[in-house]
Amino acid sequence: MMGSDVTMGFGGGFMWIFWILLIVFIIWGIKAFNFNTSNNDNTGKESPLDILKKRFARGEIDDQEFNSKRKELEK
Repeated sequence: MMGSDVTMGFGGGFMWIFWILLIVFIIWGIKAFNFNTSNNDNTGKESPLDILKKRFARGEIDDQEFNSKRKELEK
């Protein structure tokens, strides 16, 4: 009777390890997938003029500042 208790505890421990490893693998897979999809966007490939146009469209800069910075970039 004592031997069966030891065996059950030993098997239960391996079952916990299995579930922990499974959860870690699933989380790793989700993060890897999100990392790969986020690298495909063009945020790092915007030109300075595109960034300037977006700032102007958001209202961060006025038209005078936009025109002066645009002239500097086109030199």
